[in-house]
Amino acid sequence: MRVLLVEDNEILGEAVRDHLAAADHAVDWMKTLDDARMSLRTVTYGLVLLDLRLPDGSGIALLKELRAAGNATPVIILTAHDQISDRIEGLNSGADDYLVKPFDLGELSARMLAVIRRYGGNIAPVIRFGDLKISPVDRRVFAGDAEVGLSGREWAVLDMLLSRPGAIISKGQIEEALYAFGSEIESNTVEVYVSRLRKKLGRDHVVTVRGVGYKIGVPA
Repeated sequence: MRVLLVEDNEILGEAVRDHLAAADHAVDWMKTLDDARMSLRTVTYGLVLLDLRLPDGSGIALLKELRAAGNATPVIILTAHDQISDRIEGLNSGADDYLVKPFDLGELSARMLAVIRRYGGNIAPVIRFGDLKISPVDRRVFAGDAEVGLSGREWAVLDMLLSRPGAIISKGQIEEALYAFGSEIESNTVEVYVSRLRKKLGRDHVVTVRGVGYKIGVPA
């Protein structure tokens, strides 16, 4: 998943970025509101982690701008301010969740997963496609009774396809989910991971729409 981290604290920013990158998320780390706005104009993100107190203003202002513009990207607020009034303001402004610093990185991952599940509408713990059973919560896939092992990048592609079952996802959209700014993208990267998914899940589950993109079927 492509994540925008808006945080001006160097130590915390590095810790969050490295933690998410280790879980195979693509992370763009911005330290000001202006840089965050530019990133949001350029890239479609799966999630925003937003500090409230930034050098050039309040994260609440950016959050309100997003929601006023109809941007429904999930947002989790990260802040050192734990007053109830701050939490209420953030949630009323359109935040999906709220974490008070300092926080455990494992809890951050759990909160992110919960928010994404709510946003994607995947309430069921298991998604079924024919003989496939996919558990987004713990990133496990079963073909019949046999578990299928997926790498982080393979899961990222599958997760992107699962976000819109039956809809066509372009190569560019998948590349955005896989890579952060500054990462070198090889021309055949998406094709390689789609090919690996087909070998592991079965060719019929991931369909190529030639010249347009890829799609996965509608869950049973």
